[in-house]
Amino acid sequence: MGRSGSTLVERLLDELPGVCSLGEVVHMWRRALIDGEACGCGAPFAECGFWQDVGAAAFGGWERLDPAEVLRLQAAVDRTRFVPALLSGRPPVRRAESLMRYTGLYDRLYAAAARVSGCRVIVDSSKHASLAACLRHRYGRRLRLVHVLRDPRAVAHAWSKRVPRPDATASSPEQEMARYTPGRAAVQWTAQNEVLARLTRLGVPTLRVRYEDFVANPAGEFGALAAFAGHTGALPVDAEGVARLSCAHTVSGNPMRFYTGAVRVRADGAWRSGLSPAGQAAVAALTCASRPRFGY
Repeated sequence: MGRSGSTLVERLLDELPGVCSLGEVVHMWRRALIDGEACGCGAPFAECGFWQDVGAAAFGGWERLDPAEVLRLQAAVDRTRFVPALLSGRPPVRRAESLMRYTGLYDRLYAAAARVSGCRVIVDSSKHASLAACLRHRYGRRLRLVHVLRDPRAVAHAWSKRVPRPDATASSPEQEMARYTPGRAAVQWTAQNEVLARLTRLGVPTLRVRYEDFVANPAGEFGALAAFAGHTGALPVDAEGVARLSCAHTVSGNPMRFYTGAVRVRADGAWRSGLSPAGQAAVAALTCASRPRFGY
């Protein structure tokens, strides 16, 4: 679920040798290819050398890919409403064909990014549990899932804040980050996390990372995360929780993807005073069945 500290986790992974993070690829087809929003390096997507090389390697150039067709495929398979069918076994033949075409685009993109970057691990920080369910059909156990969680009350508070999108262009339909009511955030928190937990039970190798544990012991928690990615060696975060972030070629996501320089990993408890008592009560009630499963 977004607003759980996942952007920082993604940025730290990108600092590991042999790891390349691409950002939230699920949104790339519209926000980068149609709206022309910026790469994490600051350049417009169409002017970023990394992404132009990836497009050439994956599709023979972005101009040879029809983003509207990709969005139609996405709407046909990558939706929360289709998750039960995706998790239950083989989808219907017609949807299975669309699923293979859709995930084939991701496969070509990931492979091209690996070739261009020279990295063996590609990180897609898309927050759609439905996309993870789709990719499971293509990759099986080759897919590795990092399941990042945060207290649902903190998540609800984060989704209630007004945050401008610095990467938005004049053609972008969203000039601010999306906002949810506490009730909607709570329902989404339950749905997304339960789907990811189900994928784990179906055999997808998973590492669960709780925001609260991560900020309490960033070096220790990230050490486990780096090992999960197959990395051994020095970590980009020290014992004091300080990391230095370099430029990253990420598409879409939290504005933090543009930040470079030193950053300290520390807890954000603003929800305790920022989320109204009524909002906290609503979130607690709507997540009561799922919270114990995840240690909340």
